[in-house]
Parts: sequence; structure tokens; C-alpha cells
Amino acid sequence: MVTLDRGMGLLQASATNIIGMVGVGPFLTLPLMVAAMGGPHIIYAWAFGALLALCDGLVYAELGAALPGSGGSYVYLREAYRPFGLGRLMAFVFIFQTVLVAPLAIAGGAVGFADYLGFYWTSMSPAQHGLVAAAVCVAVTALLYRDIGAIGRLAVVMLVVTLGTIAWVIAAGAAAASWPRAFDVPASARRLDGGLLRAIGAGGLLAMYNYGGYNNVCNIAEEIRAPHRTLPRAIVLSIVVVVALYVAMSTVVLAVIPWQEAQGTRAIASVFIARTFSDPASGRLAAIVITALILFITAASLYAVVLGYSRIPFAAARDGEFFAAFARLHPTKHFPHVSLLTICAVTLPFCFFTLGQLVTWLIQVQILLQFVWQCAAVMLLRRYRPDIPKPFRMWLYPAPALVSLATWLYIFATASPAGIAFSFAFLAAAVAAFFVFDRST
Repeated sequence: MVTLDRGMGLLQASATNIIGMVGVGPFLTLPLMVAAMGGPHIIYAWAFGALLALCDGLVYAELGAALPGSGGSYVYLREAYRPFGLGRLMAFVFIFQTVLVAPLAIAGGAVGFADYLGFYWTSMSPAQHGLVAAAVCVAVTALLYRDIGAIGRLAVVMLVVTLGTIAWVIAAGAAAASWPRAFDVPASARRLDGGLLRAIGAGGLLAMYNYGGYNNVCNIAEEIRAPHRTLPRAIVLSIVVVVALYVAMSTVVLAVIPWQEAQGTRAIASVFIARTFSDPASGRLAAIVITALILFITAASLYAVVLGYSRIPFAAARDGEFFAAFARLHPTKHFPHVSLLTICAVTLPFCFFTLGQLVTWLIQVQILLQFVWQCAAVMLLRRYRPDIPKPFRMWLYPAPALVSLATWLYIFATASPAGIAFSFAFLAAAVAAFFVFDRST
């Protein structure tokens, strides 16, 4: 059997997870969250998202510790639904949605990179914008074309830069903050009614887009030392760190920039840093530096995301559930180079779409084709698979799984009706594709 090298410990695994979670997302979506909430009380959305992320993270933690194989959810769904004769179907549906989700998610980060670069390159044409995004994908793939030990060490370096950048934003904001401005909550936010709940749902969807990536470490479980211990710790630690960073950062930003203005401010972090300096020239230089750092963080996030997705086709191919070429490993560095290069190649055309086109329906498709089934999977695994050891058991079982399931369904039901229709159509296509594949094998 083809195997991978276990070259990552807790530090490297946590670093990979955190840099995958902290990309350009919060720097681009903070104004959108303020607009969705209708005020500076985006703490509601962050808290809602944090609850879901932690509960869902515990689902991944238990599944990842019990089934620490490359491919993450591909393995979990296959094994949890095997007793019902649905294991291969559920695994195939996950792989099928990955064909859509992986290029969109990776291209979304690359397009976000080009969008933020446009803060200074104001004359960038649409063609140049797409070429910049594609070039970032190629550069990240080149950085990943190495053994897992080197990948883990570089991830730690990226983590240091990421944490340093956010620390600068928080410290600069705290020094220039007007705290009453950050908590200038409108009266509508003090009434728990349908309007507020819908706003929290919309803001929570954006929060989950920003929190996304806490499960990335599960895709590389076969390359992690002692995964039954390391995976749960890395997941929970990553979520706690990122939640604290996002809440602190958004609070100080809104303490400097009034929320009425913030909801329409492009490249908000760069504008924010510029305003913390009394001297305009110094502020302009600081804005350039923070923009460069945010671009670095975006590239670092893509580094982690591409790493995780590249292991999914490899795992499926190794098991005979996907094209055999994807199971090949690099002859000397022992990583799935065919899968990595293919993921990059498929992503490149999507780099010429807009960010709005890429993220539309992305979360909804994953909710219907993966997330809700996975919440059930952790309970099915306990009930029907006593043969699989459970070295980590989620706290307060089954509450986190049920909360995660209910919250995902709430987000799905309150989002775009067109997205709901598209998600069901995509699910039907995935099931039909499975039966075609099954008859041909």
C-alpha cells in the first residue's frame, strides 16, 4: 500500500490549520459583516460562528482521531455509512463535490489576493487581475512541491508572520481607539426578533467563511505524528486562537472607523492602519506595508488550503475509488505530486472569475453534500462501528454534533433560495454520477 511520511507534529499541524483559516477573508468581508448586521455588533456573528466552528470542530476531532487517514471526510463518510451499504456512495458524493469546491475555494483566495492588490494597483485590468490570481496559485503549488517536513517548517514561518501582522493591527487600533464607537449598537440590535435572527444568520455565514479551514488538518492526517492525539488538539487550538484574533481585530477596527463608514470601506485594514498615524506620509507608508503583509497572509492561507485538497484525490485513488494516476507519489519526496499539480491546473481557469461569483453558493453546496451528513456520521460511528477505536470522544456528546447539525441547517435554510435549488440539483447530479461510475467499474 502506498504510504506517506509522518513529518508533522502539533506545532506544524496547528500552524497549517491557523494559516489556512486566516486568509484575506476577514480583511475583505468585515465591511460586509457590518452591513449584514446593520451596526458594529458583529460580535453576535463572530460568536454564532465560533459556536458552530467549535461544535463542528469537535465532530472533526472525534472522526479524525478515530480514522486518521488522508482525505479527511472521504474516509469518515465511507466508514460511517458502510453498515447501511451507503459508504461508497457517500464517499463518492464527497469527492464529486470536492471537484467543484476545491477549485472554487482555492481560486476564491487567489482572486481575493488580486482584489486586495487592487488597493494600490488601481489600473489593473480584468485580464491582469486573472493573471495575478493564477500566478499566485502556481507560486503556492511550487512551494508545496517538497516533502512534508519542509512544508511543515515553512508553515510555522508563515504562522509567525500572520500572528505578527494581526498583532500589529490590534495594537495600533488599541492605541487610537474610541471604545464607545465600537459599541454604538443600534436599538434594533437589542431586540431579539426575526430581523435580528436573520441578520445573525447572514453575518454568521460570513463568519463561517472566515473561520473555514479548521478541518484542513484532517486531510493530511496520514502525514501527522500521533494523529489520534495531535488532530483534536490542533483543531480546538486553531479555533480558539482564530476566534480570539478575529474578535479583537474587528473590535479595534470599529473603534477607529465608524461602522456607518466601515460597511462601505474597501481594503479596510489598510485604511485603518493609515488612520492610526497622525502624519499622512507615515500613514501611507504603513498602509503599503500592511497591504503587503495581508497579501502574504492570503498566499499563506492558499498554501494550507491547496495542501489539504491535494490529498483527497490521492486517498480516493489509492483505494480504487478514483483515477489510479492520482495515487502516485513523488519518487524522492514522497508526496502526491500528480494530485497536487492537477488541483492547481483545474483551479487556474476559475481565477478569471470574480470573488462574488466564486463564493456564491459555495457554503450551501458543502452544507448539503458534506457537513450535515458528517454531523450524523459521528453518531453513526459510535452506534454501529464498535470495531473502530475512539481515542478522542467529543465533550458533552452528542450535544456538539446536534448543535452543529441544527446550525448548518439553519444557515442553509435562511440563505439564497437559488443556492438551495442549485445545491439539491448538484446533489442529484452527484448521485447520478455515482451510479454511472459504479456500473463502469
